[in-house]
Amino acid sequence: MEIRGRRECKACGNRWSYFDTGSVTCPACGSLRSVGTGDREQHTDGHAELDLTELLVAVDDQPLGALTDELAETCRSYLATRGFVRGGELRALDDAYLVAAELRHAADIYGRLREPTDPERLYVVSLLRASDTGQRPPAAEVPDRFRPARGLAAADAVLRYRTEVTTVVDPDAELGSLLSSLRDRGKRVEALQGDVPATEADALVAAAREVWRAVAADDDEAVARAREELAEL
Repeated sequence: MEIRGRRECKACGNRWSYFDTGSVTCPACGSLRSVGTGDREQHTDGHAELDLTELLVAVDDQPLGALTDELAETCRSYLATRGFVRGGELRALDDAYLVAAELRHAADIYGRLREPTDPERLYVVSLLRASDTGQRPPAAEVPDRFRPARGLAAADAVLRYRTEVTTVVDPDAELGSLLSSLRDRGKRVEALQGDVPATEADALVAAAREVWRAVAADDDEAVARAREELAEL
């Protein structure tokens, strides 16, 4: 959506950037009476943080299966606030978003398992801890029954990212063709309910990250690298 990113407080006259604070409340006096000023800019990204501290503590004392509903819902709520455009500027596909997307699906899967194995529990706990570190388990450590979690997370993230790219840039023929390929690959993974090799899901994400380098970092080789990632699928 397009919003006016500059705010002016009607109570004290203070001015600030909504893009920096994510709030219409005046940071100087706390008043809710403010108005938007300046030009409208595309803005989809909120300022929420993925805070799983309480669940990280609880997982040491409670069965993981008892926490999966809360874990999935916390991730869903976080993802609902997130986007990739802030004040008209395209941002990279970040680790926090990917962790939340994968953890959401992994928690749903774990909650439905009758007899989860120790490696499966370790995988979900590793994802939970990745909310602090940003380091998801490598593809080789994703258990077979949890491949859909990584696949669906990649498809969800890439399809949304691709859509938001087109709201801030007018793709040329080369970039437009790449975005179409990303959409097709993402839709394929989605149609397979995410059940693809984890390496394929990671390659899809890597290609989407090259799109950011092509658009925001003016990297002339990024589109070619993205096509190489997709060619490996």
